[in-house]
Amino acid sequence: MKDNIIREKSFLFALRIVKLGKYLREEKRDFILSKQIIRSSTAIGALVRESEYAESKADFIHKMTIALKEANETEYWIELLYKSDYISEESYSSISNDVKELLRILIKIIKSTKASI
Repeated sequence: MKDNIIREKSFLFALRIVKLGKYLREEKRDFILSKQIIRSSTAIGALVRESEYAESKADFIHKMTIALKEANETEYWIELLYKSDYISEESYSSISNDVKELLRILIKIIKSTKASI
């Protein structure tokens, strides 16, 4: 089976954010923002996994589009954490680059799948 880049990258990203959530809860005593970013970031990979067994191309596109929306929401939470001084500029830059890469990949998958219909 061919490597599934979005599957791998979305899982590793979710794992990274789960660790960030743990840091936010333990070190910053934050329970609201950490919950929000964990929810949206883990949804990306979960939707990618769901799409592997989509019932049709339309269902596949739908799941990937929701994953795209979750990635966009995650980007919001990352920016909010940075602007509110919960994470450093270095962490923000690194995590932000990762989510932007996921956004680009998801957009490309959606566009290419729509073009193939």
